[in-house]
Amino acid sequence: MTIEFVPVETPEDRAALAALASEIWHEYWPALIGEAQTDYMVEQFQSLEAIERDLAEHAYEYWFLRAAEDGRTVGYTGGRVEPETNRFFISKIYLRAEERGHGFASQTIRFYEDLCRARGLAALYLTVNKHNDLGVRAYRGKGFETIDSVETDIGQGFIMDDFIMEKRIGA
Repeated sequence: MTIEFVPVETPEDRAALAALASEIWHEYWPALIGEAQTDYMVEQFQSLEAIERDLAEHAYEYWFLRAAEDGRTVGYTGGRVEPETNRFFISKIYLRAEERGHGFASQTIRFYEDLCRARGLAALYLTVNKHNDLGVRAYRGKGFETIDSVETDIGQGFIMDDFIMEKRIGA
């Protein structure tokens, strides 16, 4: 199965993205970080307000991930170019529960590799929760290397405990 990367462009797209993000986050994250931190992080980083802020202030780009065969939305992704480091920061790759394990994340990584090559960027990178074993293994399997470990205070007593993983892009 292949996916298409459909840009998030309209106000309706942004609202649909926020609803999808809340759905996926509330399905996956409470088991790892708890319900309270999940709610807080959705509000701070995945809500309509956060998406609009990222687009307006941080030059983020977002895409729906749609199955080419039937047009169903399987997830979403987004990030931004960091000119100061000549890298693309992948902020989000999230799939609905029933869509995991079908190669969609691999296709998304290839999408970003191609995007980096087309834009002349040297690498792509992301953060992944240290306790998200599935994510860490998947990124290592795609050629990412752990380059740092960070604990970020995000407010309200919550901490993001992440690895920073990077993949260098060849010409």
